[in-house]
Order: sequence, then structure tokens, then C-alpha cells
Amino acid sequence: MIESDGLVSGDKIPSERELSERLHVGRSSIREALRALELLGLIETRRGEGTFIRDYQDHNLIQLLGTFFLQDPKVKQDLAETKEYLETNCIQIVISSATEQELQHFLNWATEQAFSDDDFFTKLVALNSNYLMARIWTIVNSYARAANQVNEAIEYDSYIRFVHLMIERNTNQAISHYLKNIRKISNDE
Repeated sequence: MIESDGLVSGDKIPSERELSERLHVGRSSIREALRALELLGLIETRRGEGTFIRDYQDHNLIQLLGTFFLQDPKVKQDLAETKEYLETNCIQIVISSATEQELQHFLNWATEQAFSDDDFFTKLVALNSNYLMARIWTIVNSYARAANQVNEAIEYDSYIRFVHLMIERNTNQAISHYLKNIRKISNDE
């Protein structure tokens, strides 16, 4: 319904009565579902105004789900491995499809300010032309943060060298540098 009605974050959703009619369910079921969505932070109710869609980036669903399945050490290991696979594939895609201007802009951004590992890879993944992979990485990265697998940016020169290898379109050396100098450093915590 959100997609078909073209609703976005901040838009008002239909009333309980309208939702009940459109979805062919009782109003008590609608009320219960809306309460659950509000508890997850996906919607917000404003007294006298109605119910509105919240930005999905702000909700606590990742942390909520993470408390259940991120307790297993094997899951945490798989999470780090999955994130590394996604980043490696994003690197390959960026090297093959990003324009010179995009890569130069990325280099300028990296050299002009301090950044965390998370900031760096969020920026890198955004250059990736595969939108679905970027979305999956964002979710996996959110779970990594919930599992306290946050990588702090260290040795900025390693990141800068890495971007130069990408600009040179040297996929093998860029991935090798990423695995040996960036992920190795941040995984040694």
C-alpha cells in the first residue's frame, strides 16, 4: 500500500477505518498492527493529526532483532565475513563502473577530512552501481554495528593508497590492499 500509494517518510497513512476496509481486516487487528509498527519506530502517531511514516533509517528494528540472533559467536563471524564479501564485490563494481570524476571526488573527500571506517565504506558503497548490493551492505553494516563490530578508521594513508589503486583501475592490487591493510587492521581489535 505504501508503494502503490507512493507514500514516503513523513507522509500521513490512511485512517484505521480506511486501512480496515482496504485490507479487509477488523479495526482491532489494524490497531494492534499500528501499535507494533509504532513500537518499532516505523510510524508515529501525532495526537489530533494522524499517523505518519517515519524514516526507516531511524527505527530500532536492527537493534531489536540483533539482540536475539547476534548472541551466537558463529553468527558474528559470518556477519563479518559477509560484510567483507560485499565490500570486495562493491570494490570490483566501483573500479569497473565509476567515472574518473566520481573516483577523484571520493579521493578529495578522503584527503580533506577525518573519517571512520564506516564513513569510508558508506561513501564507497554509494559509488557502487548495484543498488541492491548497496542496500544489502547497509543492512549488514547495521547488524555489524549492533554486534559492536564497528571498525575504527586508522592509518588514513592505507585508505588513501587504496583509493589511488581504485583510480588506477587496478582491481587485484586494490582488493589485496583492502584485505591486507584495511580489513586486517580493523579485524585485529
